[in-house]
Amino acid sequence: MGLKITVERSTSPKQKPDTSNLVFGKHFTDHMFIMDYDAGQGWHDPRIIPYQPISLDPAAKVFHYGQTVFEGMKAYKTPGGPVLLFRPFKNLQRLNRSNTRLSIPSIDEDLAMEALKQLIKIDEDWIPTDEGTSLYIRPFVISTQATLGVSPSEQYSFMIILSPVGSYYAEGINPVSIFVESEYVRAVAGGVGNAKTGGNYAAGLKAQEEASGKGYSQVLWLDGVHRKYIEEVGSMNVFFKIDGKVVTPALNGSILDGVTRDSVIQVLKHWNIEVEERKLSIDELVEAYRKGTLEEAFGTGTAAVISPIGELNWQGDKMTLNEGRTGPLSEKVYEFMTGLQKGVVEDPFGWVVKL
Repeated sequence: MGLKITVERSTSPKQKPDTSNLVFGKHFTDHMFIMDYDAGQGWHDPRIIPYQPISLDPAAKVFHYGQTVFEGMKAYKTPGGPVLLFRPFKNLQRLNRSNTRLSIPSIDEDLAMEALKQLIKIDEDWIPTDEGTSLYIRPFVISTQATLGVSPSEQYSFMIILSPVGSYYAEGINPVSIFVESEYVRAVAGGVGNAKTGGNYAAGLKAQEEASGKGYSQVLWLDGVHRKYIEEVGSMNVFFKIDGKVVTPALNGSILDGVTRDSVIQVLKHWNIEVEERKLSIDELVEAYRKGTLEEAFGTGTAAVISPIGELNWQGDKMTLNEGRTGPLSEKVYEFMTGLQKGVVEDPFGWVVKL
């Protein structure tokens, strides 16, 4: 690594929230990590400091050209047990793939992992242990050079902040309702749909707003070219159980390569459940529903882990799945994945990292 991480402890610890009533992303721990980049010098000055606002010039490129990437991870702690991370290097590797796509200098993954471990250790007592809670980890990079020229920034900041969280969706593990989007487009192959960058999410806000106004939790995106092939839900990859097989859209350059997605595929194969990664059209899905072969659907992502889908709305037609209840496969995957992450079930894959 070469660089030494300095630590400045907070002298004014914050009051911790009620962990029995946590919402997602509203509270933040006492400390944060930050490291800077300057062209010609590279990444430098890695430090853990008290959580605080940051100061940026109004001309900083992040405000004007959206050169930014982020990741989402979680830490878990069972009462009296060690702190556990789930496949953290997989997230850091994806962060660097996003960096490459956005012309941001790569980050030393070993240094980032060491910073993450030290930061969590310092704020370990913020990790909630109530059912359905965890410590959410948000690493991110922003471009900070103060110039309005359209070119990659020559200055950046890499930061990590921590947030004790409850369920991402208000429904928790209960099924969510999804609106299938037919008007707006989020991403296309060749764009930045497979990078975890803010613009992808900004592009989805209008559709999400309209879906929420109709009573739906999230939007299911179709491809931006043909407007017929299923891609992903706004904050999750998506899986369908059709006639005994599990089908998920193949990675095509506009779908995020989800860590939870990859994990679920491996788990299903470990259970000898057939998984197909392929193109899946909305017409095929509707036909399967009409034939009674669409058995279940669920989303996967770091924030929600597993989120069963109880209803899909396609052009005004409502498809109720599994009578609006959590399906047996969704529940089995959820229990196994959360059990792995909390260290209460055996880890046959070597995914869990103990701090």
